Amino acid sequence: MRTNTKICIIATLVLLLSLSSAGVFSVALAASVGRHGLSYTDRAEDGDPPQVALGIAMGAFRGIFVNYLWIRATQAKEDGRYFEAIELADAITQLQPRFPRVWVFHAWNMAYNISVTTQTPEERWHWVNAGIQLMRDQGLRANPNDMLMHKELGWIFLHKIGGYTDDSNQYYKRQLAREWQEVLGQPPEFDYSTQSREKRKQLFVDWLRPIVDAPETLAGLRERNPAAARIADQYAARLGIPPGKDLLSRAALLDALERHGQLEAAISEFSQVASMGPNWRAFREIWEDPANAAGWDDLLAHVRRRVLIDDYNMDPLVMLRLTENFGAIDWRLPGAHGFYWAYSGARKGQMEVDERNSAAFDFVNTYRVAVQSLQDLWRFGTLYFNYLDVVRGGAGYYQAVPNPDFLESYGNILEAEAIDAAGIFESERRVYRPYAAGYENLMEDAVTFYYRRGNLDAAERWYERLRTWEGANAHAPADRIERLSLPVDEFVQANVQDRQDSPTVVVQEVFASLQSAYIQGLLFGDEQVFRGMFDFAIAQHRYYHSAQFREIVAGGNTTRTEYLDRDFRFVAGMMFAQIAIQLPPEEAELIYFNAPDDLKRYAYVALTERYQRILEQTGETRPIDEIFPPPPGMDEFRQQLLEKLRERGDQGIEGIQEK
Repeated sequence: MRTNTKICIIATLVLLLSLSSAGVFSVALAASVGRHGLSYTDRAEDGDPPQVALGIAMGAFRGIFVNYLWIRATQAKEDGRYFEAIELADAITQLQPRFPRVWVFHAWNMAYNISVTTQTPEERWHWVNAGIQLMRDQGLRANPNDMLMHKELGWIFLHKIGGYTDDSNQYYKRQLAREWQEVLGQPPEFDYSTQSREKRKQLFVDWLRPIVDAPETLAGLRERNPAAARIADQYAARLGIPPGKDLLSRAALLDALERHGQLEAAISEFSQVASMGPNWRAFREIWEDPANAAGWDDLLAHVRRRVLIDDYNMDPLVMLRLTENFGAIDWRLPGAHGFYWAYSGARKGQMEVDERNSAAFDFVNTYRVAVQSLQDLWRFGTLYFNYLDVVRGGAGYYQAVPNPDFLESYGNILEAEAIDAAGIFESERRVYRPYAAGYENLMEDAVTFYYRRGNLDAAERWYERLRTWEGANAHAPADRIERLSLPVDEFVQANVQDRQDSPTVVVQEVFASLQSAYIQGLLFGDEQVFRGMFDFAIAQHRYYHSAQFREIVAGGNTTRTEYLDRDFRFVAGMMFAQIAIQLPPEEAELIYFNAPDDLKRYAYVALTERYQRILEQTGETRPIDEIFPPPPGMDEFRQQLLEKLRERGDQGIEGIQEK
């Protein structure tokens, strides 16, 4: 046989073998693509941009076409043609959904560029939320392990909502708090006198546990609790929609109204806000039906689980683990969501570390967002929030104050994970490392906070840690050694003086001072401590607002940096009421007795409503007005406060608070 003939036969056999193998493998690959949802768009839908149909028609040249669209979208953004950039980016995400950077580009454009071109807080929030939803609900479903997208999503929560660079940030914070109070319900309240960090954390673990353990399906719910499934059936039949976010919103409103004894008044006074149509009345009848009492807890837990997974692309078990490991996370706060997404991204990124990306700066930046989110939870991790006022159309009282439980969490994650993951960027050979600088700043604030709160032992402990921490930067300010040689009281004075126009510092200082005034002063009957701390809080509040108060167009009637209400008496009165109602009955009675009348007026109604039922259960025979006597001028104060709150509601400022 001639050589050419042999070559032809061998080539033919190889061709046949290749074609056979391709047929076998193509079937397996197609099955895998279908199982894992890896296929790109292969047909245009009605309403799709024309670029989608064109890209599909180009077949193998789709990648080149997408590059062309990407160049056009980038140029459109640079030229300020944001809506054109959105249309182009939308086409790219449909043609190549596993292109993470286009999702980031698209979401960032909405949340940052387009939002600031609008004029009202409502419009701005629409675009910020649209960017979040795009990346969280669509982009991360297509790219579940992409660290960059997790980091960018966490940053939007931490910076755009949690920060103060956007004129409308105060509005964003209230809307996020409203949304998540409806999704998860009212967070647990802990006794102010409970000093154990572990006990406070366990309360929040127990709060999330029923959601984690809830059945995943309605069939599973029916098997576990037929009464819960019966409510779901009634809801679907009478309202025409399956139980979901709408049910949670209605339940949150009724629960809040009932807890504050305002249900009947709200039905008559706020019927237009509560939308008292057929659906609302039907829901109320289902809610109040005694036959359904045994099913509500399980139904709400099941619906919360499904809403978290289906609507928010969040894992309830991960939320529970973060709470167990780091502290009592209030999910109404932007720092909570910044931490969830950044930390999840960092952990997923670690599973894909190789020689090529081990030194990638994305690891540093992702952990940086995570630790900064924990720092935000320390500075603003306890929230006093008037959900009802927001639902009724007001801005709602929103006061976030420090939660020292997260101080330890910050140090733990930094030393156990973040520094190691940063690799060469946090090497001890570097004279300046950002993580170390951040931790030193945090320890300085911890010293100041505990000192101002009157916990001198904790202040000294953190001061000692600051001065002896082995990870401190070698490149430090020239006066660092001198400053750290000062006695703790002089160090605190110098630290505050340098930073008293910072929003984070003023909240920390005012809250800690009032806390000390009320607990170390009023509760223990020390008038000198009370007056000294109270006057210091007044001075800090006055200086901050004189330096930072700015009227802005898109901020509603709150300023961009209005982390404390501009009326100090309102701040002090509301904070006194919150602290008083968290104390046990005997201590609440004592702190109320020692308080001046102007503070008593703010706390009287809240105390009498809260402790009336508690005292009845304990067998207390004294009438409530003997335990908490109404302060003089209460009727006049009520009238003035209601008028003031009505004016603030009309102006879009804030109303009275609840936690």
